[in-house]
This record gives sequence, structure tokens and C-alpha cells, in this order.
Amino acid sequence: MMPRLGTQYNLEIEVMSKPKAEYHTEEYYVLDLPTAPAVMVADEIVVEGCDIGEKDLEDHIRRHLGLEPVPKEKGWLKGLLKGKKE
Repeated sequence: MMPRLGTQYNLEIEVMSKPKAEYHTEEYYVLDLPTAPAVMVADEIVVEGCDIGEKDLEDHIRRHLGLEPVPKEKGWLKGLLKGKKE
């Protein structure tokens, strides 16, 4: 999801992956980074210690770029009728 959103919005995505034990060292705490798993957009911690849905992450990215949020779909029936010709 993140590489696709990075390409879509022309953003640099940096993924940090370490063994779980390294996130609980004094050296890691000195960096003042959020507790993993985490997602940051610029200097803002979006989520820390849990996952985030694609729509929520995209809304945070769009806000950071000064863009309007993606409009929400209205109801399940609209999804069923999407693409159906009248």
C-alpha cells in the first residue's frame, strides 16, 4: 500500500525494519522515534503501536500536501450500482 501511495503522490517512502528486540533498546529510545509498528507523515506520528487503514493513511498524506480528503462512498448500494448503465 505505501509504495503505491508514494508513487501516486510522488512521495519518498522510507521503511525501517529491524528485529523486534532492537526497538526496545536505549539507542532506539534516544532517536525519539515512535514505538513500532508506526506510520509517520513528515514529522507527524499518524499511528503508533498499531496498523492503519489505507483510506486513513491516504487522508493524512492528502492533508500534509494541502489536498482535499478523498470523498467517502455513500452506502453499500452505490458500490453495487457503480458502473451499471441506466
